[in-house]
Formats: sequence, C-alpha cells, structure tokens
Amino acid sequence: MNAPRRTPLSVTTVALALTFGTLILGTPASATETPTNSGDADTNQEGGSDGKGIYAAASVQYSGAVTKNGGAGNVASADVNWTPPPCWYAPYMGAKDFKKKMSGNIDSWKNNPDITGSAGSAIGEVERHYEDDYGWTDTPGYKDYNVDKDGEGMFWAGVENPNEPDYLKRTSCSDLPFWVDNGEPPPPQHEEAITPEMLSALAYQHMELPGTKVTLAPEAITKVNLPTWAWLDQAVFDEVQATAAINAPGFNIQATTTAKPKSLTLSPGTADATTIPADGGCPIVDGKIGEPYAKGKAKETPPCGIIYRRSSGGETVPLKAALTWEISWTGTGQAGAIGMPDGTIEATQNITVEEIQSVNR
Repeated sequence: MNAPRRTPLSVTTVALALTFGTLILGTPASATETPTNSGDADTNQEGGSDGKGIYAAASVQYSGAVTKNGGAGNVASADVNWTPPPCWYAPYMGAKDFKKKMSGNIDSWKNNPDITGSAGSAIGEVERHYEDDYGWTDTPGYKDYNVDKDGEGMFWAGVENPNEPDYLKRTSCSDLPFWVDNGEPPPPQHEEAITPEMLSALAYQHMELPGTKVTLAPEAITKVNLPTWAWLDQAVFDEVQATAAINAPGFNIQATTTAKPKSLTLSPGTADATTIPADGGCPIVDGKIGEPYAKGKAKETPPCGIIYRRSSGGETVPLKAALTWEISWTGTGQAGAIGMPDGTIEATQNITVEEIQSVNR
C-alpha cells in the first residue's frame, strides 16, 4: 500500500549510507563489455557513480566518426551555453536480476555494524520500497521486486556522463531505480530519462571530425604586402556522421548526428594584417572554400586569404583557421533532421613574414 504525500526517497535520502561506501551494486558485466558496433569506432559508455551508485546495464553504443577511447571528440560547440547531458536514466536490470542484486546488498548493509541511526532507517525504507509495496506520491512501491512482471519491463537507474567535469551535475541523477514497462515511457518525474535527443547530444560530444589543415601559398614563409592564398582540400567537405544507440529488452532508441562543413574563419595572429574577406570568414562556394593558387596570380586578390603588413622579425605568427560545421540530427521517432548548434574545429599554423628584398641598380 502506498503512503500518500511522503517525501520522495532517493539515493540522496540515504546519503549517510553512501558515505560509508556501502551502497555498491557494482557494474553489471554487460556494462563493461565492449559492444559490437558498426562503423569505424567501437566505444562504450558505462554507467555508475564512482563505485557508490547504481549502474545502468544498457550502455550507450557509439559508431561512425567518434573517438575510439570513449573520450570527448574534437568539436567545440559554437553556442557556449550548449552542453550534452551530464547524466541520464537508462534500463538497468530485469526484475529477477534486480532482486538478486538489490536484496543481496540490502542484507549486507543491514549486517554492517557501521550503518546505524538514520542510515540504518533509510536502508529499512529501501527494503520496504522494493519488497512491501511502500511508496509515496507519484512513486509506487513494489511487491517482491516486481518479479511477477519479469520480462515485461526493466528497472531503470542513473548513469553518469564521464566527460562531464562538474561532479555535482554528473551525479545528479540520484533517484532510486524505478520500474518501466516494455513499450511505455518512463514516469514523467524522471526528466533525465534517456531520449533520442539526448543521444544526439552525446554523439555530438564524441564526434571526431577531420582536422583543419589549410593549404597556403606561400606555404610557411610569406612576404609583406603580398597576398597569402588560403584554401581547403575539397576532400574535407564530405559530411560526417556519428551514431549513439541504446538497445535493451523492450527499449531500443538511436540518434545520428550529422556534420557538414559550412565556412572557414581565418585569424592572422597579428593586428598588422588584412583578412580576405574583411571579416575573415571564407564561405563555401560551389563546394569549396577558397581557391588554389596558380602561377601568375601572385599580385591578384584571392577569394580567401591574408595580407600581412609587417615583418614578423624572424619570429613566427600563429595563423588560426577555424572550420565551422553545420550540425543536425535524426533519430527514433523523428520525421526529419533537427538543427543543433554549429560546431567548430580550430588549427594553428606558424607563419614567418619577411620583408620584400629590393635590389638597387
């Protein structure tokens, strides 16, 4: 029977137990095994909370143009306020497996002499919640861990994003594991339950795009007041895709994030220079950025380039080239592509600027 208007119980409620390091479910084998993915990469997203939280068995599987070690990719969002999810809720275990795992841990906690007082009471409430149908407003309890519904759904649990630097944000998905029937959405109070849109943001975060190597003419040593031509190899302009997916019994969603080159911005590395165009932004025209230099064009104005106005005095200046990519995503339940903030990749090339040597006759 559910107790009305009860303060919601969560991992935060049993914080005293956590401080003893006793609420350790461990990582299920399926969360640590590397999944088999299609595409060029084979990375794995584990759940967990530094050995003290609840782990989700349904790992995020990445494929396509993503980092191979599970770390963040090389794309920076053009929107400083855009961030991928710091944590989320995902399928964890079926009822019978969850009962075996959780009941075993509860027995261990109850027999631990260090867990007393408020922490001991909290453990007792956790046991009642899963065994004796003890719940509260908007959060039903469970009778014998829902084992009579085994195979008809799964318990969901919190997962940290290991690439989120803010510890409080990373560990904020702290609700106790909750049941979700197959084919049904998670309870609405769990706003961080994984969605295709969240997967698209994770694919964006892990995306690995080609480096921005600008071809220059002259290549590394240029002259004062002579145009330096800049262009990008047309091979750079293929669109790039990264996919993130979760596949669990009764729950399968995915999202593919696509990046297309949009424009190149040049920063000469010194105030004594003029960019072409004036704002430094070289757009894509007819599928290319800039124009390759050809013999006889030394004094012509390039469509994309820089004119240095002063010698670098034997030193070098850092020419920065930032390639902007237009980002969108498609995924489960979406009829068409949805726009996301542009992404950028920046590269620096060191340029020496020399005076033009004249000969007096």
